[in-house]
Amino acid sequence: MTPRTYGPDAAFCPRCAAPLPSAPPTACGACGYALFVNARPTASLVLLDGDPVAPRFLALRRASEPRSGLWETPGGFCDGWEHPEAAAIREGREELGVEVILGDFVGMYVGSYDYQRETLPVLDIFYLATLPVGAEIRIDPTESSEMTWFPLADPPTLAFETMDAAVRAAARQLMI
Repeated sequence: MTPRTYGPDAAFCPRCAAPLPSAPPTACGACGYALFVNARPTASLVLLDGDPVAPRFLALRRASEPRSGLWETPGGFCDGWEHPEAAAIREGREELGVEVILGDFVGMYVGSYDYQRETLPVLDIFYLATLPVGAEIRIDPTESSEMTWFPLADPPTLAFETMDAAVRAAARQLMI
């Protein structure tokens, strides 16, 4: 079988497997399929503890690559035609074991994600969120090795630059 690569280093058409004339963006000379390198959407949470004076946000320590061992905000890739708001809530449920209360939109940031020996463009979408009263977080050990609450006004360096930007934007939004 002819190898297929769909990312920025694509050499073959994903529709007919013919060799591509150049790296994307390009069109297949055999079938005309146009191939682009589009950013993959993600949805993430800046989960706040509810303190109106000195709010803290939840950070998780990554349990796997890429960037294993670094702190991150909860979130992940959107599925198919899933709306980012729905993806953010789903990711909260999967990674934290709770139904988060989604708040205001924080922002969108273009970043990169290393996956299967490729660096992919991502469009990281962030929302503020809180926990329902009495909710107990149960992190998924396949995703995170630990969690902690950091001051929103003094965050650590996070695993991805887009997370750093979103946490700073959330602090500005809350005027901290």
